[in-house]
Amino acid sequence: MHEMEASLSRRLYALPVDQTGWHIKAGNTTVFDWDYDDSRDKLLSLYEKGKQRQWNAAERLDWTIEIDHDDPMGIPEESVAIYGSRTWQALNSREKANVRLHMNSWQFSQFLHGEQGALICSAKIVQTVPDIDSKFYAATQVVDEARHVEVYSRYLREKIGFAYPINPHFKSLLNDIISDSRWDMTYLGMQVLIEGLALAAFGQIRDYSKEPLAQALNAYVMQDEARHVAFGRLALRDYYPELTQAERDEREEFCIEACHMLQQRFVGEEVWTALDLDAAECVAFMRESEHYQYFRSKLFSRIVPTLKDIGLFGPKLQRAFRDMGVLSYQDADLDRLMAEDETVADEVDRLRREQVAQAIRFGADSS
Repeated sequence: MHEMEASLSRRLYALPVDQTGWHIKAGNTTVFDWDYDDSRDKLLSLYEKGKQRQWNAAERLDWTIEIDHDDPMGIPEESVAIYGSRTWQALNSREKANVRLHMNSWQFSQFLHGEQGALICSAKIVQTVPDIDSKFYAATQVVDEARHVEVYSRYLREKIGFAYPINPHFKSLLNDIISDSRWDMTYLGMQVLIEGLALAAFGQIRDYSKEPLAQALNAYVMQDEARHVAFGRLALRDYYPELTQAERDEREEFCIEACHMLQQRFVGEEVWTALDLDAAECVAFMRESEHYQYFRSKLFSRIVPTLKDIGLFGPKLQRAFRDMGVLSYQDADLDRLMAEDETVADEVDRLRREQVAQAIRFGADSS
């Protein structure tokens, strides 16, 4: 049975995968905390919100919506990463539609793999973080991340129809985060870097996609993820002033390396390979494209101000962000952005309730 299940799951992928499992050895120290005093009001308030904001993906999302495989996200052609390149111009309309479908599959697949990484990391935080109030909130995040894995997996299976394996550079970053035994590195790598990047990417779909299921799905996930990033901020803001300068420098080096990887290497070579296009030409075009450079810079709109907020913002890190063209995000109002994430998700709910009520009234009038 196990071999059959593995072979069936392999068929979902656009590229061949050697295995459907991945094992990482991590020497964690499990920490119990016998101090049950309510020590941090903001963190406990976040815990309360985490409990109140739990949702059922099978009910909150309308899975009956069908998507257009020629334009899954309902976005302008100009938004395609290789739009305007010689490769793009040489494609016919059918081939261009296939590029759009594969790009969306690749993007949602990386979301899926990242959410499973977040599921594992949040469970690890429950085990390794030293204080009980952080364990409380991390426990709600475990449930959130399981739900996110559920929704992205279902969207890929039922709506897109196929998936991509994890990007090798992204896999390398996840390996570094999960295998590090220090609890704060789990926060820093996952809550700040990966989830901060994901929030910005989700926001692009939420704000610009015309496909209602993807728009709602990402709005609801963002509502959760904004709390997760806030959780990381609260924990690390308290902890990093206690470290030595050498320890903070080490963490800044990690952030610089991770951000360079996310900016320079996370460019979808797998898609161009799967479609038998010139991968080198596509990647080179993307790196020079003004549209793609803007999109790529927006991906750091949550990471930069969060690192500044938690006290990892030395001269070397600032220089790296200046060279990457993203230093201007340092003054973004994180609390306002989190409030907007809450508001947009609530507005999506309101619109859906109105649509359901209208359909019921229409049915009653017709009868």
